[in-house]
Amino acid sequence: MSDVVVVDYGAGNTRSVRAALAHLGASSVVTSDPFKIKGSTQVVLPGVGSARSAMAHLNATGAARAIRERFDDGGPILGICLGMQLALETSEEDGGVEGIGLLSGSVYRMSEGRVPRLGWAQVDPWGEAYYFAHSYAAKSNDSVATSDGVTVAIERGSFLGVQFHPEKSAAAGLDFLEQCLSRA
Repeated sequence: MSDVVVVDYGAGNTRSVRAALAHLGASSVVTSDPFKIKGSTQVVLPGVGSARSAMAHLNATGAARAIRERFDDGGPILGICLGMQLALETSEEDGGVEGIGLLSGSVYRMSEGRVPRLGWAQVDPWGEAYYFAHSYAAKSNDSVATSDGVTVAIERGSFLGVQFHPEKSAAAGLDFLEQCLSRA
């Protein structure tokens, strides 16, 4: 079906993302190889981990630059949870981290509501419930969806980022991933 690169940054939920992609019939590989990132049909920047260590790995391997070039060339990129946050300019996490900078905006530590925000919640205006696990959230003019007043999806150009984990969101998550694969 699709040739998908799941970007390796030394952490992340690569196993569950690959399992969900395989369920949909998509072949995938986990790598930080810039050539493969630029040449694949779809790139997934997965969630889970530390912003500082993820960015250090992405910068050291050249993957951050390859992701920027792919974005500039219009190649589809899906950011999941931390992967969405890394696409922004900066994050408060780990004392402050510069992100990849695909979209304008920043990441802040949540201080209201449930923190960490764990469990299922509806995404508006999409009308579906997805599984969340996060303590940080995005502020961006590129917000396209919210949940409980928190930005949970950002989109600009070929990049779509979501705060929820589609790979852990049962049928709704698989439907979402299938829609993302069809964009490629």
